[in-house]
Amino acid sequence: MLIGIDDTDSPQGMCTTYLGAVLARRLIHEGMRIHEARLVRLNPNVTFKTRGNAAIALDVAGDSDHAFAIACAIVEELADFSCENTNPGVVVVDTRPDPAFYTKAVTDFCRIDEAIELLRAAGALYHGYKNKRGLIGATAAVASVLEDRTSEILVYRQTEHWGTPREVDRQSLFDAEKATFPHTWDTVDTANDVVVCVPHTPDPVLFGIRGENPSWVMVARQMVQSEKPGIEQIWVTNQGTDAHILAGRIGEILEGLSYRVQGVVVEAPSTTKGGHVSFTISEGDHSLWCMAYEPTKNFRQIVRQLVPDDVVIVVGSFKKGSINLEKIKIVELATPVSSRPPICPPCNKRMTSDGTGKGWKCKKCGIHAKEPELQKISRTLKPGWFEVPPTARRHLAKPLCRGEPDF
Repeated sequence: MLIGIDDTDSPQGMCTTYLGAVLARRLIHEGMRIHEARLVRLNPNVTFKTRGNAAIALDVAGDSDHAFAIACAIVEELADFSCENTNPGVVVVDTRPDPAFYTKAVTDFCRIDEAIELLRAAGALYHGYKNKRGLIGATAAVASVLEDRTSEILVYRQTEHWGTPREVDRQSLFDAEKATFPHTWDTVDTANDVVVCVPHTPDPVLFGIRGENPSWVMVARQMVQSEKPGIEQIWVTNQGTDAHILAGRIGEILEGLSYRVQGVVVEAPSTTKGGHVSFTISEGDHSLWCMAYEPTKNFRQIVRQLVPDDVVIVVGSFKKGSINLEKIKIVELATPVSSRPPICPPCNKRMTSDGTGKGWKCKKCGIHAKEPELQKISRTLKPGWFEVPPTARRHLAKPLCRGEPDF
């Protein structure tokens, strides 16, 4: 059977993955076998998400009715029902529902009634609490088929330590990154000297290591020194896969979805108050505003080097009328030129303007010239892909260490 759970956490605490890890252990205690634990990230632009919009699915061998009862009991025990926006959903199904629902949930928006209709058709056991929104993520999790997959080990705190400062040795995280990158990623941000894998929210997670498979995340995890953990769980995930990205065209994209879009830079980027960098690209009669926000740090230095007529592919979420950049590809560089007054051949001196539209004139000998002197401007920017640093990377965004995107 497949067990799906979603929407059990709140800004004040809890974590759906922790609840899933506890559930896995209780099912094992009841004599059931866990074939796989799956962490599924969904559309990151959903406004009512708590943090990373994650649901979990467990692939289990055992009695469905008994597993459903245990899952519901754990949700009722651990979920933060005091939060208005916490609306858990529990699903148990013997056959995987249509994977198209997962695809829609990770790239678009789904409705509660859509999930319920699919669950009824599949003969699932399900229970939605409060407004039942968690049924969407729970259904998407059990419907998921991951063409590309990565792994994450999540290490959880002992319950008595929840809400207190986390004790994780900083240097051990940098050592783990150095020893295992690019097979693991986003443990730290070396360029900005920042720890990434230790959360600052009041939830049960102590730290998490992401990587290409369970073996590599375990290598890195064993190097980390920290307070004594509670339980640990390795998850199969769609993190780091760009599963949320759709092909789009300027003028045809929708609010709240994530796209890759090609266009031509219209004007030089500008930096606004707060350090945010913006520019516009176009295709035909349509234009698109693009943003590299201050948290993207050094990525903005790449964006600032763009000039009009550069051809780029921008990748990110379309929100409030702009693409919020996750990565960018420089497809083709323009060759900008500078112009200045020509040199008078006899006098070897720069000419001066002879008036608007009249060209240039040498003050010494009076010779006229109609054309300016043009000079190509050299550029250090090269074609290729560039990405935001780990501190600004979304869970679903595919890091370039996994290979360049094939779109």
